[in-house]
Amino acid sequence: MVLASDKGWPYSWNRKENKSARDCYVNCEVDRVWQIVKGDLIAWLSPHGGTDCKPRRRVLIGTPGIGKSMAAGSYLLYQLLHCDAEKLQVVVHCFGGRGACVSDKTIGAVTRCSDEEMCVSELRSLRGHGRNVYIIYGVAKEGTPPPRHFAPTSGWGMIAVSFPKVANYDEWAKQPQAARIIMNCPDEVDVKAMCAWMTRGGTKEKQAERWKGVKKHIYLL
Repeated sequence: MVLASDKGWPYSWNRKENKSARDCYVNCEVDRVWQIVKGDLIAWLSPHGGTDCKPRRRVLIGTPGIGKSMAAGSYLLYQLLHCDAEKLQVVVHCFGGRGACVSDKTIGAVTRCSDEEMCVSELRSLRGHGRNVYIIYGVAKEGTPPPRHFAPTSGWGMIAVSFPKVANYDEWAKQPQAARIIMNCPDEVDVKAMCAWMTRGGTKEKQAERWKGVKKHIYLL
């Protein structure tokens, strides 16, 4: 499945114009990540959960380039924004020090933060108002885990998205006792489908040529 956005996904806003950044490719692995988070949300926001039911913290780990941030991160954002606004009022997508988007669904407003400090300030303003908040935190650079003070240790849901380097998430994960989600590489059929979509305006010959080159690199890896 492909989710297309004319304005591009927030993950790509700080990058140079790139049409491919407007498409979010949802394969089985990306949807699996969402199903896990969805299960956490149901347990947390269910009226039968009671006051002792707290949101689960997660760390999404996978090798660079398989779509953790662009695909899984964007798809999580899409699904979280479509959750019932009476149950989940605020969704935050933070790009590891490169800015953030704070979406307040109760008033239909999006605040774009230019850096992490501004984002932390925005989050502090939300505390103590009885709102349910879910944060997607993308680790942008090697060795830059989410700050320990970034979000409350309880009461808000959060998932950190990182490639498999312990320094990127370990200290933060220990603090809130975050559970890991390991994201697998896409299957060959998924990659072929993405190539077909990206070259859909070309001839069959051009599409076959593009796939031949991509397939060669798959086997080299």
